[in-house]
Amino acid sequence: MNKSLLTRTVLICLAIVLFGTILYFGRPFLVPIALAGLLSMLLLPLATWLEKRKLGRGLSTLLSVLVLVAGIGGILTLLSWQMTHVTEDLSQIKTVATDRMEQLRQFTSDRLGISREEQQHMMEENRSSGAGGAAKIAAAVVGALLGGLVTFIIAVVYIFMFLYYRNHFKKFILKLVPPESKTEATRVMTESSQIAQKYLGGLGLMIVMLWVLYGIGFSIVGVKNAVFFAILCGVLEIVPYVGNLTGTTITLLMTVAQGGDFSMMVGVLITYALVQFFQNNVLTPLIVGSEVNINPVFTIMALLSGELVWGVPGMILAIPILGIFKIICDHVEVLKPYGFLIGQPGPKTVKTGIADKVKGLFGFGKKK
Repeated sequence: MNKSLLTRTVLICLAIVLFGTILYFGRPFLVPIALAGLLSMLLLPLATWLEKRKLGRGLSTLLSVLVLVAGIGGILTLLSWQMTHVTEDLSQIKTVATDRMEQLRQFTSDRLGISREEQQHMMEENRSSGAGGAAKIAAAVVGALLGGLVTFIIAVVYIFMFLYYRNHFKKFILKLVPPESKTEATRVMTESSQIAQKYLGGLGLMIVMLWVLYGIGFSIVGVKNAVFFAILCGVLEIVPYVGNLTGTTITLLMTVAQGGDFSMMVGVLITYALVQFFQNNVLTPLIVGSEVNINPVFTIMALLSGELVWGVPGMILAIPILGIFKIICDHVEVLKPYGFLIGQPGPKTVKTGIADKVKGLFGFGKKK
């Protein structure tokens, strides 16, 4: 018995290592497929609705993809439009940054005992050793942008193909399972599609709400170009946990560079804290809900492993993919213990939170 358990554990560890290796080295091939698969599930209701209007499979699929491209293009256009307002203040930002640097040098000289001559010598050494660093950074940024554009174009092609041939793929999966399991397999595919739709659709709606909340908060505080930073913080929400903190940090640094005082910095932090409280207690439970019912421990593990294997795209895709994997585990007898381990411990929570009170006020979640 112990030998059998040990053998099974070793095989599971080897399978995890092999699977992670395939994911890591297959990143250029697998990331567009995974991204396209999730977005195809998101667009499936729209494509189905258009087909019911007698538009045909090809036209309905094309229109659904165009809606997605137009939405992403609109967000990028809005960001670039707001970016022009930021670039207009570059000269002022440079002046303020120079003043801040001078204050820092004076503080270093007075409190740490490092003379200005020594500081200048250290800066010159760093500048000489880092010659060409700016060019390397610029090349890396351009390469990342081009790589992201190529990945997006490939994903768009995959999305069209997945939607157009979805019945063919569904029949293929049903052919892999025994006849008595076809109903269960159909249920797994349906629930997987629904969880992707609810998570991604809810995330999009929450991002729009965050634009409004951050925009109001930053405007009240007095942050320059508040709309741009509100949009930035909202868009970065697609990277769970890390994105909103990164956006707020950028806002805080730019506020300092634009001449903001200590009270404005505190105002930015207070805005971030209030928005996060409202998001975690109202927006996330109310809009996204508990469809992705994942244990917080495995949520963090999924984010870290996703970043390790696929980088930022891995962090974006980690939670919905883990949610789909849990659904598969819950419907496969052999994998049910793993679905239990990944899921939230204990029974479903009783409705006592702020979001549940809001739902009850408007009648959401009541059985008809």
